[in-house]
Amino acid sequence: MANTEATIRIVRKKSGGHGHHGGAWKVAYADFVTAMMAFFLVMWILGLSKPTRQAIASFFRGQAGFMKTINSSPIGQGAVSDLKHNMNAPIIPTDGGSSDNADSLKKLLESVKTSLVEEIQGIPALKDLQKSVEMEVTNEGLRIQLVETRTSLFFDSGSANLKPGAKLLLKTIAEKLKTVHNPIVIEGHTDSRPLGRAGGYSNWELSADRANAARRAMEAAGMDSKQIANVRGYADRKLKMPDDPFHFSNRRVSILVASSKLDKVQENTESEHPESEHTKKEHTETEH
Repeated sequence: MANTEATIRIVRKKSGGHGHHGGAWKVAYADFVTAMMAFFLVMWILGLSKPTRQAIASFFRGQAGFMKTINSSPIGQGAVSDLKHNMNAPIIPTDGGSSDNADSLKKLLESVKTSLVEEIQGIPALKDLQKSVEMEVTNEGLRIQLVETRTSLFFDSGSANLKPGAKLLLKTIAEKLKTVHNPIVIEGHTDSRPLGRAGGYSNWELSADRANAARRAMEAAGMDSKQIANVRGYADRKLKMPDDPFHFSNRRVSILVASSKLDKVQENTESEHPESEHTKKEHTETEH
């Protein structure tokens, strides 16, 4: 019988790695993400205005407290039905707030101004009126002025009848401003030429009538009448050119998108536009 040598085989099994550690890391990661979300949420709330923070706090306390705070704050003034409408559009805070809020507000108003300028420039029918529209962001808010660069540009002579181009311009302005929901103040101004009409109809009535004509045109374009907080007629008491009280550029309609409560707007208006001395010169021209 032949001798056979047995072959020795060594089988070595490789280990399967470190194995599965479970899902503990997922729990830790979820806690981290939650903490970061809470941190940024707190930072966002701290940057909001005081009335907005109060409204958010009231919401978590209950529906009754939330509605009470909303209706008493500048954000939610008006009926409850207006609240749902306002929630769908950008709202510019009107409480002033911190310096950060003031800077944010100014940027928002500048954005509205830029957008409105582009809207007007994009309408060929308003080409001749573009240079007669002045816009400026001030402490009061966004002030839009329709300044006559020649006689009878926006209104018929000596009357409150709007020209067709003026109606289109006011429609364009209203369609943009109704999306911000801030209080609107409309002001009428004249030059110092006396009207000389029977019955005592003077520049006071004319300036107020022209401001109201602008209001009616803007409301006809879809602006909520509740958004228009005030309509004022100043006659020739706030001249654009005090050194030339008869100049046609003194005849204008001013539309203010208020950035603060109306009592503050009144204070700022009086401080920034001191009353001009009413001229006593007699002038029989009736061109206004």
